[in-house]
Amino acid sequence: MKSMDLFDFFVKDAEKPFSGWDFSYLTDTGRMASEPLNWNYTSKILASIRKADTLLDMGTGGGEYLSKLQPFPRHTFATEAYEPNVPIARNRLEPLGVKVIEVKDDNQLPFDNEQFDLIINKHEAYSVSELYRILKPGNHFITQQVGGKDHIDLNEALGANADNGYSHWNMKYAVDELKNAGFKISKSFEQFPYTRFYDVGAIIYYLSAIPWQIPDFSVQKYYDKLLQIHEEIQKNGYIDFKEHRFFIIAVK
Repeated sequence: MKSMDLFDFFVKDAEKPFSGWDFSYLTDTGRMASEPLNWNYTSKILASIRKADTLLDMGTGGGEYLSKLQPFPRHTFATEAYEPNVPIARNRLEPLGVKVIEVKDDNQLPFDNEQFDLIINKHEAYSVSELYRILKPGNHFITQQVGGKDHIDLNEALGANADNGYSHWNMKYAVDELKNAGFKISKSFEQFPYTRFYDVGAIIYYLSAIPWQIPDFSVQKYYDKLLQIHEEIQKNGYIDFKEHRFFIIAVK
């Protein structure tokens, strides 16, 4: 297939619907792959989940990940802020005994003071004061976060604005914020792994699913730059962009 015909094919293929927080269309087929982190989020939280009586999963997406962590504590809750994900999460999690709550404001969570033994959070925003309020003394908040420099080089490659307003969001900033709220830090790690894309359609699909990365993204607007990336992939076999991840265990 000629290069332009292949480009047009991948553009069309990227129109496949996306729901929940499921990138398996790319990851399970190997079209997008990430460099392994020096830690594993599940390995860090699983033992704590088994010991907890009350658990909160913040930002559960469509519940895809949480559903794999059964058996759950006796009282398990999940929050989700992205409205289209809420019914997906409820359909998946509530038959498993998880109460899914839509949250509009991180500063006003609908939970009692000192309600939770454990709060887990993968790639979700949070209010440190609310975390401190709803977590029981002596217990843990465990989070893996996407740092403010995540895939900035992808924005640059497309000629898009690379200033997302979150460049300050890194491990040190988050650790300092938690300490100032009264938490003690048990562990913290930070890494800048790569994401490898093997075709331009994977990039288009990915950016369409996360509109906050490039808010004005469309194939039409970024056509020329996407075509350049396509040609680079055809030449080299892949293209890499840097992620930004950090991990924190905080104790109240």
